[in-house]
Amino acid sequence: MTSDPHRPRYHFLPPANWMNDPNGLIQWGETFHLFYQYNPAGAYHRNIHWGHATSADLLYWQHQPVALAPTPGGPDADGCWSGCAVNDYGTPTVIYTGFRLPEVQTPCLAVSHDGLLTWQKWPEPIIPSPPVDLDLLGFRDHTVWHEDGRWVMLIGAGIRSQGGTVLLYRSDDLRRWEYGGPLLIGDAGQFAPVWTGAFWECPDFFAVNGDHVLICSVWDQRPYYTIAMRGEYRDARFTPSLTHKLDYGDAHFYAPQTMPIRDGRRIMFGWVMEGRSEAAVLAAGWAGVMSLPREVRLASDGQVVALPIAEVRQLRGAEQQVAPGLIMPGAPQWVPIRGAHLELEVIMLPPPHGVASVWLRASPDGAEATMLRYDRAAATLTLDRSRSSLSSDVWRDAHHASLPLAPGEPLYLRIFLDGSLIEVFANDRRSITSRIYPSRPDSDGVALQAAGNPAELVTMRSWEMADIWA
Repeated sequence: MTSDPHRPRYHFLPPANWMNDPNGLIQWGETFHLFYQYNPAGAYHRNIHWGHATSADLLYWQHQPVALAPTPGGPDADGCWSGCAVNDYGTPTVIYTGFRLPEVQTPCLAVSHDGLLTWQKWPEPIIPSPPVDLDLLGFRDHTVWHEDGRWVMLIGAGIRSQGGTVLLYRSDDLRRWEYGGPLLIGDAGQFAPVWTGAFWECPDFFAVNGDHVLICSVWDQRPYYTIAMRGEYRDARFTPSLTHKLDYGDAHFYAPQTMPIRDGRRIMFGWVMEGRSEAAVLAAGWAGVMSLPREVRLASDGQVVALPIAEVRQLRGAEQQVAPGLIMPGAPQWVPIRGAHLELEVIMLPPPHGVASVWLRASPDGAEATMLRYDRAAATLTLDRSRSSLSSDVWRDAHHASLPLAPGEPLYLRIFLDGSLIEVFANDRRSITSRIYPSRPDSDGVALQAAGNPAELVTMRSWEMADIWA
């Protein structure tokens, strides 16, 4: 499938077939382990296994044998759904959701005694059923940590007619759990500052700079986006003071999971789902990509942000630079940068009244182009996919992120293009992750454009990025 022009080269994905959520992220010894939701039978979501890959540097990966497969007649007979990995005093242990049709979801456990290559399952679910006093929409996905000498687990759920929730459990041995109530219950009727939905998938919970952060993916029969909540954790309850989207590409950055690594950083991967029809996905034979590895931080405005790890710069190859100057209003100004697998750095001063744009993956006549626009008056960064492809099989909606700039502050963009994947990071405060599928082989150009008033280009550089599978 390497000849497929839409297939990324420097992001992780399996050799073929379906992939979704990252699972079981853990550093074991000198090796990083990435597990993921995987269907070995085809590019569609069914019969989910845990795929597995390993890396020494979070950049270059080696595929490993499937780690978990459904057990006929077992609690995971119809799918080994999402979960996490922990170090149980020297024993690698995963906790995941066993799925049985039609909608039975129970927490399951497995351990490894050979360096995380093969796994032995605990024979029964470690929690037989959800709390009986709650009218839940689901009961799945796990994050586990050690606190005050005991294990603590959160499970994603939704309370009917109320909103998303995460349920807290405690254990001494990871196998017998006691229910401690909801950590937090959302309000599905509240739409400001962001709608938090009816169900919270894939919870992740950790401390950053003295506060705690709860990350959940908003789901209601279809994925919407991932939210980050920052606030205070006390007496087994979480009180958020700030709630926002984690990535403004909405469904295209979903179900992220983090892991702490020994150098003190917290590393995140997110599932970048497809943005094209099911027929197009089946014809391609593969679906789903992992985001770049990102480091979780608090941005200057207090929001939680996940930015590319410093090691990503090691993938840079041949560099091109564009001379600084004014971008006059009118037609796009083409720059001598072309490619489908690039990193771009753009620093510009947008007009105070007007719009500055970067055209990406553009054909010479502009029939195909993805536009990244910044409107200073509206303080909004927009990724416009309306002309990203001439194909009728792709999603065309735009993504918007609020991004106020201080007086005199330039717009600083890092843009990663990799086949059909695009990741944008703006001023180390916002990210937009999405998918684009240009249909023409000459849709690999880059241009700059201003509207209303001139913009000033301060710096523009690009790098060819290494193929991590070469």
